[in-house]
Amino acid sequence: MTQLRHTDWPDRLWIVRHGQSAGNVARDAAEEQGLELINLATRDADTPLSALGHEQAAALSRWFAAKEPAQRPNVLMCSPFVRARQTCTTVATALGIDLDEVSADERLREKEFGILDRHTKHGILSKFPELAAQRALVGKFYFRPPGGESWCDVILRVRSIVEVLRRDHVEDRVMIVAHQVIVNCFRYLLECMDEAQILDIDRAAEVPNCGITEYALDRDLPDPRFVLRTANLVLPLVTAGAPVTTAPDEPAGPK
Repeated sequence: MTQLRHTDWPDRLWIVRHGQSAGNVARDAAEEQGLELINLATRDADTPLSALGHEQAAALSRWFAAKEPAQRPNVLMCSPFVRARQTCTTVATALGIDLDEVSADERLREKEFGILDRHTKHGILSKFPELAAQRALVGKFYFRPPGGESWCDVILRVRSIVEVLRRDHVEDRVMIVAHQVIVNCFRYLLECMDEAQILDIDRAAEVPNCGITEYALDRDLPDPRFVLRTANLVLPLVTAGAPVTTAPDEPAGPK
């Protein structure tokens, strides 16, 4: 993997997955019971944090608030989905940032699952065996379910967010709260990966709820680079004694 040479970046960038959601809990229950569908009372965009998710968001906010003012985020961005907004606004409140200044951007929304939305692994194999076979053949990076998105589609919209960071937030300290696939798509772009590299990372471990992936511009180098500092950090949760959860968002399938 190469490193990004240009220096028109924020001084610091934290990309955070939202806290555990009611959808994560319902998905786990459906998978354990061998059900075909995940039982949710809301559409995905309106699914809130679980009680544990609120606890995780509070731990995250205290961790950021304990930093020196010059080391805290001064720009907050998030997915418009309720679970991401709740996580982000919890941090904003702890940092004394006006909630009107939190930018919810639809380009940071969850990956669109289309016809496979709310289906468990068992449900996909049972109801859509042809799609399951196609996904296994094509691979999750390029597979686009009917009405949904591939990882490549998500990367296209994340690219435009990267350009916003370089245009509007040079020298800022930016926190983005979004979803598991979004976190990995940022990693794909910011660490100049290829398909095999990002899927190896995805296969190795799920992105933890409220896990932090941090980048910083190292101006002390003779040739300054925007570099990864840490990936999937769960120290804020561990320190606060909040359970770490890693339920995936994406419908299960061949890795």
